[in-house]
Amino acid sequence: MGTSEDVKLGVIGACGRGGGLAGAIEHIDGATVHAVCDINAEALPEAKQRLGAAEAWTSVEEMLDCSDLDAVIVGTPMHLHVPHAIMALERGIHVLSEVTAAVSIEQCRHLVAACARSRAQYMMAENACYLKHVAIVTEMVRRGVFGDLYYGEGEYLHDLKELNERTPWRRTWQNGIDGITYGTHPLGPLLMWLGWDRAVRVCCEGSGHHHLDPRGEPYRQDTAVMLCKTAGGALLKIRDDMISDRPGCSNNWVLQGTRGTFDSDRYGFYELDVMRVWAEELREEHKWLTLAEVADEFMPEGWRRIADAEEKGGHGGSDFFVVGDFVAMVRGERPNPIDVHRAMDMTLPGLVSQQSIQEDGRWLDVPDSRDWQVSGP
Repeated sequence: MGTSEDVKLGVIGACGRGGGLAGAIEHIDGATVHAVCDINAEALPEAKQRLGAAEAWTSVEEMLDCSDLDAVIVGTPMHLHVPHAIMALERGIHVLSEVTAAVSIEQCRHLVAACARSRAQYMMAENACYLKHVAIVTEMVRRGVFGDLYYGEGEYLHDLKELNERTPWRRTWQNGIDGITYGTHPLGPLLMWLGWDRAVRVCCEGSGHHHLDPRGEPYRQDTAVMLCKTAGGALLKIRDDMISDRPGCSNNWVLQGTRGTFDSDRYGFYELDVMRVWAEELREEHKWLTLAEVADEFMPEGWRRIADAEEKGGHGGSDFFVVGDFVAMVRGERPNPIDVHRAMDMTLPGLVSQQSIQEDGRWLDVPDSRDWQVSGP
């Protein structure tokens, strides 16, 4: 579309996560929320008013068929991301989809095929790649501060047992399947730091079942750990734990290179003054610096220019940058930062890990979606 017109957005899942992502639109030039959609008819009027939408729908298909939309935000439960994304892509409507991209390899194949057929673009909203501390480390990587990168760790540690009861889909798709079910947050930044390398084989083991839900049924294995070997030769360790009793600490990363290392914080969320970094060019002695001490030197331009980003979008401001990049992509002002193949690179390893853990941790190859035979538009 031309850059002179505002992007007309529809929000699928407007009463939940979709509405949370779309809240950033009021701070972004060049886009408006035109329509909202949710099966929660009772809460829909409030979402419509809050997001400033002109229309409200309870049917995704009806909204896509009848509303004048350029793009949609898909913020529905995980197993519906692909069906809703494909509905939009088939109608030539651009898609920003919440994570993970899909819940099965079959869904992944359907999504990649739909993207190949569509004139519209698909972007996955992996906001972990946009967090402030991740962005600072990304700039350090770009300048070669850590040297050649060869090892990384990513963790998602978040007790979701209570949330399972309010959003029952999580009980199945996040906490009902052994293996890595929510791996794009811990894996995404690591792949980005490695120059968008991809995992070519993985193995996975679990810690066992030690917790029961309120109905007395066992959850998935408490902790699942996946090892990944990348095409570039790096070794990555990914840990998922949404069951164990512990205070929330969400996402954590370790990055190791030949000349330095980064170690994030397990005891908070976004505090730069407790994250640690060391590199030869920063100081000679082997003593940690906090990320806060080097932040001014390596702060990316986007975060420097928009100092109040934390107030413009959720998850420490990362949602603001995700939606901003999506709008700019739709307007033809910026390339797609997380296209369907990068989304697959973040999603497929976790899906393969679910097979590995059933086979006693056997190493298994991860398919490359770029090799799938699909027909174009």
